[in-house]
Amino acid sequence: MSLVADWYSPRPSLVAVALRPLALLFGAAVALRRALYRGGLLRSVALRVPVVIVGNITVGGSGKTPLVAALVRALARRGFHPGVVSRGYGRDRGDDAPIAVGAADDPRKVGDEPLLLARAGCPVVVARDRVAAGFELLARNPGCDVILADDGLQHYRLARTVEIAVVDATRALGNGWLLPAGPLREPATRLDEVDAVVMLASGGHSAQPPRARAFSMTLRAGDFARVGDAGTIAPPSSFAGEGVHAVAGIGDPARFFAQLQAMGIRAVTHAFPDHHRFTAADLAFAGARSILMTEKDAVKCEAFADERCWYLPVQAQIDDALVALIEERIRGSQAA
Repeated sequence: MSLVADWYSPRPSLVAVALRPLALLFGAAVALRRALYRGGLLRSVALRVPVVIVGNITVGGSGKTPLVAALVRALARRGFHPGVVSRGYGRDRGDDAPIAVGAADDPRKVGDEPLLLARAGCPVVVARDRVAAGFELLARNPGCDVILADDGLQHYRLARTVEIAVVDATRALGNGWLLPAGPLREPATRLDEVDAVVMLASGGHSAQPPRARAFSMTLRAGDFARVGDAGTIAPPSSFAGEGVHAVAGIGDPARFFAQLQAMGIRAVTHAFPDHHRFTAADLAFAGARSILMTEKDAVKCEAFADERCWYLPVQAQIDDALVALIEERIRGSQAA
């Protein structure tokens, strides 16, 4: 059993219990770092526009990037001109100078998730230092009036106007322990401090928010699109029968595989680590009639994908009350 599986096991595993002393040390380091920022010994940097952080307190995917994309669209409809900053996990670091992401960029250079956001038409800049990314984005886009940070809840150097924490309703907080004994980057009590908690529901069912200022989010799938040719689409029924394989290099591959099963697709599944760099060898499945993947994985397979490769686009469905809350905080900060 992998360490991640141990984190989400219904019973504490021997490995997780053995790692508790390290988790206590990690927790002490987290608490000290927060105290240094609160005490002013470490300083946060404010940008000239409001900043909305979309992050989580657990390791791995919980739907942050689809939520950012949905908020970009929603805020644009309300008259804002949003931009996005991101670390760009999984990319080549180089000197880590801020990089403005273009729709045709190599995901190895800019990261898979930032590339998806850029292709949606949003200005995106990546850098390990999100403050530097923010300054670069504003320099390139003077009309930008709000920045969304895709991940970065723990990047306290970047001052924020709104904090949103995303929680996968299915996996929740796992065993509730801090790294490395559990999946938590920060204690569960951190959720009481954010402006909103967004619960990612699965299977079309709404999650029951666990606290005040909590909202539900679902991911709505469209038809499949051919990798490298988004104009060619096919309904789920096209992938009924034998010879279908599915790959996923995301935080929770089981969620994608379960989604396919709910569509009536009985695929041979292949899970990879989050942000995995796919190669042609990863898709060399003998006798495969179709190979299905997420859109996040598809951007890394375009260079070698053939006509058997398809991806499933999804869009986050969010509560209008969440957008209203964000707008209220943004406009309040601008008036202050």
